[in-house]
Amino acid sequence: MRFWKRLGRYLSLGLAGLLLAWGLSNCSSNLATSEPAPSSSAESTPIASAPHGNHHTTKKINLNTAILSELDKLEAVLGIPSLSHQIQSSRPYVSVDDLVVKNVLKPEQLAKVRHLVTTEEVILTGRAKDVDYLTKLSLMQGHLLVAGELLDRQLPKQAEPHIGHPIEEIYVDISDQLMERQVPDFKNTLLRLQDLVKNKPNDPALKLELTSAMAAIERAIAALPASDRQSPSFVLETIDGLLDTAAAEYTAAISDGKISAAIEYQDSRGFVQYAKTKLLPSIAPTLAAKNPALSKLLTTQLDTLYRAWPDPVPPAKPVLTAEALTAQVSTIQAATAPIVRASN
Repeated sequence: MRFWKRLGRYLSLGLAGLLLAWGLSNCSSNLATSEPAPSSSAESTPIASAPHGNHHTTKKINLNTAILSELDKLEAVLGIPSLSHQIQSSRPYVSVDDLVVKNVLKPEQLAKVRHLVTTEEVILTGRAKDVDYLTKLSLMQGHLLVAGELLDRQLPKQAEPHIGHPIEEIYVDISDQLMERQVPDFKNTLLRLQDLVKNKPNDPALKLELTSAMAAIERAIAALPASDRQSPSFVLETIDGLLDTAAAEYTAAISDGKISAAIEYQDSRGFVQYAKTKLLPSIAPTLAAKNPALSKLLTTQLDTLYRAWPDPVPPAKPVLTAEALTAQVSTIQAATAPIVRASN
């Protein structure tokens, strides 16, 4: 969804913030009721050994194939504006050291993120593959949610990149999985939507096409087994990934204490909104029955987190600093850790 930059930020937040996260983690450990681990394995090759979200490992970021939302995590670690686009435009990379050879990074910058990146093919299997699939589709929905809000405000130019990202970045990344899961092709639906927002932004068909695209993505999500879609551990792991990505985008949006990149601000809003309004409610009955205290805690925490985005059009000054938002995300992940860890 950065570890070293987060560590530096946590130190700057002071002892009080650390005690809050520690206390909530201990509280959630006492509250959580673990699910039995699923029968399928959750192996990914290769994986990073650095902790991610304070409780689970993550696959390395492939410099040649990662979507912009994944590359934005490197941008947030290093604090280099538009780094994700620089990495993408300088492809292909034979080795990680090509980042220096191609003048994308300096040697000392590469040293800070070397453990996070790879040029080797990352093969996901079992549970890890399924979580990645749901996460990518959730990112699509987050993009389209915020696009819909901007269209309601009669801001098609601002909505355009959020409609473009699902087809330009994410669809190709999961196209093989869509075929494997026998999901009907919906690329043309996304392309029609993109064409309308670019060329006919006032056409009434635009909102209808947006609704059709979101429905197509939900059908793709429904290809996952119901046991996964209704599993608190599975969905909470997906929420963790969305929140990590949202924190990276939010961090990239802020410069010199101001929101300087509206697209990244809006991306992060859409991702958290989907986690809050769709993913968490999908497991709410099961989670509330097994662990009512944790269910209530997560609902409250996501509601609080979402206040960082008071409107789809960003304010000049952020409601929360990047450090404070990252700390809140870490607190939520600490609360979900016992359940997620039990199934990995």
